[in-house]
Amino acid sequence: MDYERSERGKPGRRLPTAIKLLVAGGFGVGKTTLVSAVSEIRPLRTEELLTNRSVGVDDVAGVEAKNTTTVAMDFGRISFGDDYVLYLFGTPGQERFWFMWDELSAGALGAVILADTRRLADCFPAVDYFERRGTPFIVAVNCFDGARQYDVAEVRLALGLSPSLPVVLCDARRRESGKEVLITLVQHAMEVNSKRPASV
Repeated sequence: MDYERSERGKPGRRLPTAIKLLVAGGFGVGKTTLVSAVSEIRPLRTEELLTNRSVGVDDVAGVEAKNTTTVAMDFGRISFGDDYVLYLFGTPGQERFWFMWDELSAGALGAVILADTRRLADCFPAVDYFERRGTPFIVAVNCFDGARQYDVAEVRLALGLSPSLPVVLCDARRRESGKEVLITLVQHAMEVNSKRPASV
């Protein structure tokens, strides 16, 4: 919602519209990396070192080099001109932290589900979650170095996604790539919401 404010010499200047977005997906898929890459502020990160206590709890197959894990959330912010400010909330990927998703999802316009083709099944819980909530989402395939590359049609088929749901390829380390993902999400979410009947 926009609010009017008066500043010295700038009467009636509007505050930018705040938009809350989620970045979700499985363990080690690149959520923290994406939020950090695009945030214009120093991102809040709640990563902790993986220890022996996570053995048998966190599945690191395919991401053996990962040595940290998000235990609460990531938070970042990015502005698009003077009109919009996107607030990004990265969800924790492990099942034992899923109880936080309801709180993080409250008021969100939509979600990016990051996918890793080495562990594609890990994004099924996020797809199911946002479908059940009716939250608009897109799937962004994070193209890891050395991982086998699949095209968008193959990923869509493997996940059983609707043809109308955007699936994009990205490099979560690159700011411009991350911005393109977020723009795609906002456009999709606005289109979905414009088709919904107005609440009484």
